[in-house]
Amino acid sequence: MELGLEDRRVLVTGASRGIGRVIAGRFAHEGSSLAICSRTLDSLREAEAELRGIGVKVYAEAVDVSDPSALRAFVTASAAAMGGLDVVVSNASPGSVRGDDAWEISARGDVGAFAVLAEAAVPHLEKSDMASIVAISSTSAIDAAFPSGPTAFAAMKAAVLQHAGALAQSLAPKGIRVNTVSPGPILFDGGDWDAVRSSRPEVFDKVLSGLPLGRFGRREEVADAVAFLASARASYCTGVNLVVDGGMLSRIHH
Repeated sequence: MELGLEDRRVLVTGASRGIGRVIAGRFAHEGSSLAICSRTLDSLREAEAELRGIGVKVYAEAVDVSDPSALRAFVTASAAAMGGLDVVVSNASPGSVRGDDAWEISARGDVGAFAVLAEAAVPHLEKSDMASIVAISSTSAIDAAFPSGPTAFAAMKAAVLQHAGALAQSLAPKGIRVNTVSPGPILFDGGDWDAVRSSRPEVFDKVLSGLPLGRFGRREEVADAVAFLASARASYCTGVNLVVDGGMLSRIHH
């Protein structure tokens, strides 16, 4: 299916590794120009080289998305480098943070970063004829049962869903669509579930046994969902939360 993403200008945060890196690669294979960021310069340069090898233009910058000024500057620089923005993907996240400052770190790095990113991108996106924002949330945001639990990560990802829904309503008159993708358990080398498999195999096995499709998800499956929602094929979709969880949540999503 042709997604109509060729020559589109796409910004992806947290794109140096994990799910974000595969999301960026998915857009690159569609022929999109890319602006990517992460906090880690070495892995960012590796991702930049990989994307350039696909044959697309790439602007890369080391950015801490929890710093509002730095994030706004990155959006401005990205739009200047690519001649505008068509798609913005809010992927960067501090993940499951523990400790006394977990709530502050999660608030700044998840919903705070998403809010700043969207606000900074709107003046550029409203000039596009196919403007789209996609934010990465989590099944932890919509189900408190195992393996989610009462965590700052889950609460802030739920806030991402709420803010995305509000933005979808307020930005629709500007022609900007806003959607979210909520991955369930995604397994890849070096990822969170890979670590759980090694350190807490009983938890890993319990989660696996509860997945109706009988396997963990792949990063590519999340990236495909993001690319679809950002594309012309989803032109009448806004305010949607697309759950990619292999049927883990036993509910009807609406």
